[in-house]
Amino acid sequence: MSIETAEQFEENGQYEEAYAEYKKSYEHSPKDLSLLAQLGHIAMILGKKDEAEQYYNIMLTLDATNPTAYEQLMDIYMDTDKYKYYVSRANYHVVQQQLEHAANDYLKAISHAGGEESQIVPVRFVLATIYEQLGNTTKAIDEYLKVLDYESAEPETYLRLANLYDKDGVLGSAIETLERALSAGHDFDEIRETLAKFYFKDNTPQKVKEISKNELTLIKAMLALQELDEAKAKLEEVSEKYKDEPQLYALKAEYYYTAKDYEKALEAVNMYAQKMPNHPLVFQMRALIYEAENNDYMSTLNWAKYNLVRGNTDIAINEFMNAYQYKNDDPEMIATLANLLETTGEKHQAMEFYERLVQVDPTSRAAMEKLARYWEDNGDNRLACEYLEKLLEVDPRNFASMKKLGELYQKSRDIASAIACYKKYLQTAPQGDEYSQVEAKLNKLERNETAPDEVSESLLDKVVGFFLKK
Repeated sequence: MSIETAEQFEENGQYEEAYAEYKKSYEHSPKDLSLLAQLGHIAMILGKKDEAEQYYNIMLTLDATNPTAYEQLMDIYMDTDKYKYYVSRANYHVVQQQLEHAANDYLKAISHAGGEESQIVPVRFVLATIYEQLGNTTKAIDEYLKVLDYESAEPETYLRLANLYDKDGVLGSAIETLERALSAGHDFDEIRETLAKFYFKDNTPQKVKEISKNELTLIKAMLALQELDEAKAKLEEVSEKYKDEPQLYALKAEYYYTAKDYEKALEAVNMYAQKMPNHPLVFQMRALIYEAENNDYMSTLNWAKYNLVRGNTDIAINEFMNAYQYKNDDPEMIATLANLLETTGEKHQAMEFYERLVQVDPTSRAAMEKLARYWEDNGDNRLACEYLEKLLEVDPRNFASMKKLGELYQKSRDIASAIACYKKYLQTAPQGDEYSQVEAKLNKLERNETAPDEVSESLLDKVVGFFLKK
């Protein structure tokens, strides 16, 4: 009952008593944010700013995005501590996604830090990350460099700065930054392995061997240095240890490819594909292996798939077209090409490939559905009926297509075929709204009643005939 009692005391203006009761409740619910906020509020009324500050900071440990806590801390610090005031205001702006305002407040906080390293370093680090989010790489780099002027700079600062340099295309500075981190005593795996990655980009695999402690990375360096025997021995040594790591199989594929054992290279790629399906590297490695085997179709096909998964749709289409020139009876490839052309707006060309797909795979229901719809939309009901008839041969319980076929027969004035189609539908389809519609259509046709759309067509025929006679 402490909260109810506290609220009653607060309502009566008995703030000391309310504060005491809220404290009792807090002992039982130390993570209750609303209770902490209320304690902070009453503490402020009673002039206990130190205690209010404590409660609001506890709120932030539980919820670092709580805007109320930052607002109250700003009130507490406004006249007492400008550094904390501007930090609180900057944090509030970050929570509100007002990053430009946050950056300005962090700069003001630094100006009120009194040269204290413990206050300047964390604020400059956060300011650098803000500039990163704002896309201002130059200012972000400048702030990280300023942080590195202090001995208390964390290893994360070196990593962030190095990655920014790399992103900005200044690989040499990225490497120098991480080499500086190691010299400063920050000998951590993440720094070593990131530096190794940059050495690979810099085409200096020998340095990778000197810096990396990762066995798979070392194998990659050996392969880059053409140390095949050493790489093979290491691969055999670590195969069991890293059997669940996709990179192991990528390295095996690279080794066998370099050793010109293309069969085993493909086996390794297939193992990699099991763990990393549809990864671009799968198709890139296969394309290179098939190129080495002079298999033009498979090489071109895999370059097409490589570009497709990387989002290079236009290049992928060109590669699929080239593959089609080498082999024009691969249903999977033709289906992919037709779908790509359709999704990129090349509908007429897509239908040519769907027609080819039906020729090489007469069971392709999706292709027949698309072709039937296409020819209906283009006013060729005869061709639309042909594809629906083929579709129903392979999918006799496709009731939607059966109903559509009956409607097309009816529209084409082939009443006998329409009646037969509707009867077949009623014999096999489940009852429901569609069933009732077909039943009504059949009844009209069998009673020789003319549907409204047929009346219009009949009248139009008479009018056209009249003018022809003239």
